[in-house]
This record gives sequence, structure tokens and C-alpha cells, in this order.
Amino acid sequence: MKLLTHNLMSSRHIKGVVTGFPLKLTARDVKVSEVDFNKDFIVRILPKLDWEALCQAVESIGQGTDLPRSLDPDFNFEADTEFLKKAHHVLMEVEVVSGELECPETGRKFPITDGIPNMLLNEDEV
Repeated sequence: MKLLTHNLMSSRHIKGVVTGFPLKLTARDVKVSEVDFNKDFIVRILPKLDWEALCQAVESIGQGTDLPRSLDPDFNFEADTEFLKKAHHVLMEVEVVSGELECPETGRKFPITDGIPNMLLNEDEV
């Protein structure tokens, strides 16, 4: 599971959960693979992300980088290629192979196996 995917997920599908974001990420196995840098994609996806949640996820899996803890909304992303490459690395090249996601409201844990998060619920949770 890429950290980009993690940033877009929530557990709102659980009965009684209002927000369900961000899911707490615990990784047992992390893989880093080189992916071609696509500046346009990174520039377009950044405004859609919860940056604070991304930074928490990066730290929780031990992939700390020198990313800024917050982003200025007036920051010109396109002009800073070094920043975009760092963002690309954590969003596209870092992958959680095994671990779990935890709902912040209920504590319900969802396994990540072979890079795929299993968010299926039991009948009583729907």
C-alpha cells in the first residue's frame, strides 16, 4: 500500500464512525522501489492530500524525511523541484507490504497483506 493510498482512506464505513481519519498506520514490512518522477502528477495531487496525516504516516513507519511538517497554502509547488521529488518519494516509492491500519475512533484494526489493505467488515459492524 502506497502512502498516497493511505492518505485517501478512512474507516467511515464502520457503523457509528463519523470521521475515521487518519487511520493509524503500523508497518511490519516496508519496501522502497524506484518509480519514475512525474512532476505534473505530484503538483496536482498535493492540494488533495492531508499533509499532516501524511507526515504522521511517514514517521510511523520509520521513513522520516526532511519534509516540512506543514505546507503554506500560497507555496508555489511547481517551482521547488527538490520538494516535489521528496513528496514523490514518500507518496509513490514507499510501500507498506505488511502491517495494519487502525480506526482512530473505534480501534478496529484492518490488516495489510502483500501491500493490500483489507477493509472488509463483519456483519455487525455495518
